[in-house]
Order: sequence, then structure tokens, then C-alpha cells
Amino acid sequence: MTTTDDFVLDVTRIRDQARQRMEKGPVTDTYGVDKDRVISILNDVIATEVVCWLRYTRHAIAATGIDRAQVSAEFTEHAKEEMDHALRAAERVSQLGGDPDFDPTTLAERAHTDYATPADHELKAMLENNLLAERIVISTYQEIIRWLGDHDPTTRRLMESILEEEEEHADDLVDLIGT
Repeated sequence: MTTTDDFVLDVTRIRDQARQRMEKGPVTDTYGVDKDRVISILNDVIATEVVCWLRYTRHAIAATGIDRAQVSAEFTEHAKEEMDHALRAAERVSQLGGDPDFDPTTLAERAHTDYATPADHELKAMLENNLLAERIVISTYQEIIRWLGDHDPTTRRLMESILEEEEEHADDLVDLIGT
């Protein structure tokens, strides 16, 4: 049985390992997960967030009806946050030595959500489309976070902070649907 008193930090070994493969930047020998798989997953997160940004932006512009101003403002705020999520995930991909994938020809197929947009521009349908997308994102990001575990705490914290905002989006949408 290991206790906290048994903790020994081999600084000499860590220093020697850190000097090796300096070109890998922040990815050291203690990185605990398949880096290429993390990059691939984050690129899917980027695609998901860009598709959500596009959907929210279109809905903000196309919305009609008596509550249009309030709902459009909420969609615009969510769109900005979705793009921020994509950029934060892209920055992490870059930190891990990968190339962020913003390729428009593959965004829709890599995204966890779809680009649903009601033909009649009806606010309730838009709200429901976005709530469904948020619920999908919440579930998929929770699974990513569980998979990362303690193996990549930086990416896990990034995903946790994005997840927190996605849950806020879902809560906002539920409030708007109820009004």
C-alpha cells in the first residue's frame, strides 16, 4: 500500500528526460495518453464547435417572431462562445504538436452535431434544435473527459471548462423555451 509518505520525486531522471526530444515542447515522457488520438478528438471538437457557431449565427440572423430580439441576442452570445471553444481546442491541438483542422469540406462529417435549421424560421424550433445539439455536446464531452482521466489534465481541464459553458447554454435554452 502506497501512502503520501512514500512519494519520491526523481528530479535527476526527470531532468534527463526533459533534455531529450526538446522539439516535442510540452509533450514529455510523462504524458499519459495517445497524443495523436487526443489531437484527432480535439479536431472533432473543433468541427463540432464551428458547426454550432454556424448554426447559432444563422439562427440569430434568421429568427423571426415576437421574441426575436431576446432569442437572437442569446443565439449571438452562444455563437461567440462556440467560436471561442473552437479556438481554445485549436490552440491545444497546436500545443500538442498537431495541426488544427478547420477544413470546411469535412466539418459537418466530423462534428458531433448537425447543422439543423428550420425552414420556417420558427423560434421554438430553433431553440429546440440548439438544445438538442447542446445535449449531444454535453454527453460527448463528458465521455471525452472521462476517457482523458488523469492522463492529460490540461486537455481535461479545457474540456471541463467548455463543458461548463455548454451546460449553461442548455440551461439558457430551456429558460427561453419555457417563456
